[in-house]
Amino acid sequence: MRKVLAALIGLLVLAGCAADPVWAPDEAVQAAQYRHPGPPRLTLFTMISNDTGAGGHTSLMINASQRVIWDPSGTFHHETIPERNDLLYGVTPAVADVYTRYHARKTWHVIIQELDVTPEVAERALALAQGYGAVPNAYCTVSTSAILRQLPGLDGLRQTMFPVKLADQFRKVPGVRERVLHEYDSDDNSRVLEAWDPARFALSQKAG
Repeated sequence: MRKVLAALIGLLVLAGCAADPVWAPDEAVQAAQYRHPGPPRLTLFTMISNDTGAGGHTSLMINASQRVIWDPSGTFHHETIPERNDLLYGVTPAVADVYTRYHARKTWHVIIQELDVTPEVAERALALAQGYGAVPNAYCTVSTSAILRQLPGLDGLRQTMFPVKLADQFRKVPGVRERVLHEYDSDDNSRVLEAWDPARFALSQKAG
């Protein structure tokens, strides 16, 4: 019972915003579109409490004809990153980096699980995320597992509301690679976004 309560508390702590519809304009979404040159891929992010081991949040990066992050009921928002109902567009390497560092801090670490898939599976995941709609608080894992289990090869996954349980299931899928990100910044993770300047990053890339 204590483990269940700890897991529920973790979900509520990191769950984020309510199911308020967000709809970036077409021109912003079109301008931000980014296709990563790597293979079609699903990347499952699971945020884990360093104190209790309970899961607090689940999200999914999808590299299809464009790369997006399905961030259901998440708190990651920036004016330069268009969002439509929990789907973040324009996920360049810089955005992916700041996204993971935003969630990893002294009280939370991030499990990063990657699975290369066919272009068709990646496109199906993208379409499902685009059509899902805004997600209520604490339903991040329910929605993510619902998307994953509709994909070929992942239909054996069970729908769950617990991030750790979904990560445990995903880990057993053949081909999944896993790593863990630990950082020890302050719990005030809003500073990660405040310090991130896309224009400055672009200039540093040109200089390099």
